[in-house]
Amino acid sequence: MALWHFMTAGESHGPGLVGIVDGVPAGVPVTSDIVNQDLARRQKGYGRGGRMAIEKDQVEFFGGVRHGKTMGSPVALLVKNRDFVNWQESMDPGEGKADRVITRPRPGHADLVGGIKYQHRDLRNVLERASARETTMRVALGAVARSFLRELGVEVRGHVISIGDVRAPYQDYTLEQIVAAETSPVRTVDPSTETAMTAAIDRAKEDGDTLGGVFEIKAFGLPVGLGSYAQWNRRLEGQLAQSLLSIPAMKAVEVGTGMAQADVPGSEVHDAIWWEKAQGFTRLSNRAGGIEGGITTGMPMVVRVAMKPLSTLLSPLGSYDIETKEPFLAQVERSDVTAVPAAVVVGEAMVLHVLANAILEKFGGDSLSEIAQRIRAWDRYVREY
Repeated sequence: MALWHFMTAGESHGPGLVGIVDGVPAGVPVTSDIVNQDLARRQKGYGRGGRMAIEKDQVEFFGGVRHGKTMGSPVALLVKNRDFVNWQESMDPGEGKADRVITRPRPGHADLVGGIKYQHRDLRNVLERASARETTMRVALGAVARSFLRELGVEVRGHVISIGDVRAPYQDYTLEQIVAAETSPVRTVDPSTETAMTAAIDRAKEDGDTLGGVFEIKAFGLPVGLGSYAQWNRRLEGQLAQSLLSIPAMKAVEVGTGMAQADVPGSEVHDAIWWEKAQGFTRLSNRAGGIEGGITTGMPMVVRVAMKPLSTLLSPLGSYDIETKEPFLAQVERSDVTAVPAAVVVGEAMVLHVLANAILEKFGGDSLSEIAQRIRAWDRYVREY
């Protein structure tokens, strides 16, 4: 089992979402302000739907934190669903009467396959949990990981590269440039692309359609040596891909220059090694995205994620009722035109969880100060290698 691991529970229209993250060292600063900041970031973004106007996510602590710092025990969080007041009878865990029954599966969603797998005749039992609302708790728990890594000098931030067919010109952006993208309604670094992206979202909304896109996440300040080549499940790229593809609607992940490496010769793919006395070993480029052989190189880690268009369409595709077997237009639930800017924050959270576990695997330790001391000693060794 991973040293840093988490679980979530709760439904989209239930009372709320709960989560527990275990393995958090003692002494990590964690406050409601730290967590709520990332929760608010997840709710932003041009193209979001009506749910964001209803919910204003706020965290409540139920364990593992005392006087603003973690205790070394599991951290337990709760985020209430404000919309539950309108769903109390429908989502009653008791012997209530089932209403708002869904029998019309939406193409591209978990509705049909989930109903078949778990033998549900009311597909609401599927969509309530398969909903991206669950990622709220991933982000809340990810904020705990962010605070842990930040204390160790590691920063993880992301930005939008494309929405639909509108793509920003690619550059190797700095941390400061990526952080500045928070002022953009589509969370993109390039101002000239922002207008084209919002226009594409407006057109899709008029057409009753949805848009996907690509976002990039970079991790700065990582030590050399996280991950391993020694076993298949310890390679860091594999852990990142599994984690990021677990987010609803994510369909592809690449590390570094990724897919483009298949089209060019090796001389245009690999990163030349450089050494100097003050710094030790480094690379002259970073096409590998900060990972070689499943292990971090000390260069910024770069991953990109492709998100499909959301499956709930205001102009729905054809489907069949699971009870009557008659053709219908697919069930319409409240949805966004695009959630790519918000998905950046969820992607950050999942990367943060992977890296927090990798730090613990490499350095161990029960407290923040103990781990920080071990990393400092390791950095001295790496520079002198």
